[in-house]
Amino acid sequence: MTDDNVRLTGADVDWDAQAASFDDEPDHGLRDPEVRRAWAVRLASWLPARASDVLDLGCGTGSLSLLAAERGHRVTGVDASPAMVGRARAKLAGRDAVFLVGDAAAPPVGEQRFDVVLVRHVLWALPDPGRALRQWRGLLRPGGRLVLVEGVWGTVAPVGIAADALTALLAPLVVGEVRVERLSEETALWGREVADERYAVVAVV
Repeated sequence: MTDDNVRLTGADVDWDAQAASFDDEPDHGLRDPEVRRAWAVRLASWLPARASDVLDLGCGTGSLSLLAAERGHRVTGVDASPAMVGRARAKLAGRDAVFLVGDAAAPPVGEQRFDVVLVRHVLWALPDPGRALRQWRGLLRPGGRLVLVEGVWGTVAPVGIAADALTALLAPLVVGEVRVERLSEETALWGREVADERYAVVAVV
């Protein structure tokens, strides 16, 4: 850990074991039409209007990748769990999407560059979030954007990364606009009321 304001846990979760039930959470599987619609609206506001190359890091089973592909974006998804990647490939079969098994902090995409790096609930679990952000910034084309959905969960032993800590990490990396959108009160996104801190940061570079 490199930042005292960031408390990280979760790196040791067996995500392969979680894959079968991962989509049972309303905001993971997006099976409820209202939840799915809420994420589709938010994602449309975060991504470019034109068809773009989107890198979905820690893509899980590909639910956000699918929403992006449905809007005409070309998606590359990366996840460390082969089981998650397998489900994402099945979910987006026939779409303009590629899924790779690899480390979200150092995606195996070679020299390829993207218009958007999309990351949901991943940064908080990485051992060095600042280094990951620098890596992701280098994967963007000029004028590209980082879309980071994060939060702080729990009250007894909270885990996550606060919005202020994340924007501080971004400050030396981003010359353009950095927008923070508070999402805790958007119950449609989570399928229930939540009391913890949930937000999105959109950073245009």
